This record gives sequence, C-alpha cells and structure tokens, in this order.
Amino acid sequence: MTTYNLYKLLKEELNNGSSDLVTRPSGQAIRERIERDIAKEKQGDLIALDFSKIGIIDYSCADEIVAKLISRLWAGEYGDRYVILTGLNENQKENIEVALERKDLAIMAEMQDKEKILVGSLNNYLKETLNLIIKKGRITAKELSDAMELESNTSGMRLLNLYKKRLVKRIDKVTESGKVWIYEKI
Repeated sequence: MTTYNLYKLLKEELNNGSSDLVTRPSGQAIRERIERDIAKEKQGDLIALDFSKIGIIDYSCADEIVAKLISRLWAGEYGDRYVILTGLNENQKENIEVALERKDLAIMAEMQDKEKILVGSLNNYLKETLNLIIKKGRITAKELSDAMELESNTSGMRLLNLYKKRLVKRIDKVTESGKVWIYEKI
C-alpha cells in the first residue's frame, strides 16, 4: 500500500499554512497532484489518502478531491489501481459522504479508530456481498453462489460490479478446471 499524506500534499501544492481542505480551487490543485502521482504507481497498487493530519474538509473540496477521483477511478482512467481513505474523523467522513452520495459513488475507508467502513452510496445487495467478502477475506463466484444461494450469473455480476467500483481486488488463479477469478477485500 502506498500512502499519500494529504497534509504534506496540501503544504507542497498550496503553501498556505493551513491544515484545512477548503474551496474548490484548493481541492482541484490537490486532486491534480494526486492524479499525477497515481499515474506513477504500479497496476494493482492500493493507494491510501491519509486524512489524519487534516483539519476540516468542506463539501466543495470533498467533491473536487474525493468524488471526482472516485468517479474517474470507476471510469477506468487510473487503470487497475485502488484507492481508500484513511485517518478520517467523523466530520470529514460526513462531508465526504455527502459528496459521494450526490454522485452515487462509494469508497472504502478507515476511520481514526481503525474501524473499516464503506463511505458513500451502494445498493443493498452489493453492500451485503461486500460485507461477506470483508468477513471472509476473499471469495469466488461459486463460493458466493453457495453462501448466498444465488444463481451463478448473479453472483458473478455482483462480484464484477464491486470490482469495477474498485471496492474489491480481483486476481486470477489457474486451477485444474481452468481459470478462476478470486475477489478479495482491499
């Protein structure tokens, strides 16, 4: 996992002495820096955006940094890379969640107390599937079908949707019966 210290990026990009992420132009400058850095990371890498030294993040900055970044991640603009948020406090989570929900987006996050949560908007059936993956650590479509009593194409689509949203990683494994996709928590 590669961690991007947002406080450090804030100092480098804006040099204004603040620990707060406020205003859309500030958010745009930080997001553009993150995007330049993400392009240098290897395919399959997990990037953590660390909010632990950030004070507040207002809605416009949350929208500019997190929502736009996740929207582009889901669109495949960053290849096979994954992003999580870390070090969030409750106020930061609330503003980020509003920005994500307005665009029907979601991301995995780790709060300051190390609790791992989903932030944003996700269909209930995908939440249920994601929770099972988090609990088990990894799962195949067959295992999901058996565990939730689903048709195989339904379990496959659920897992594919979670992967496309970069909420789980997908790795391929060659077995005696052929290639199998394994989906694992990030």
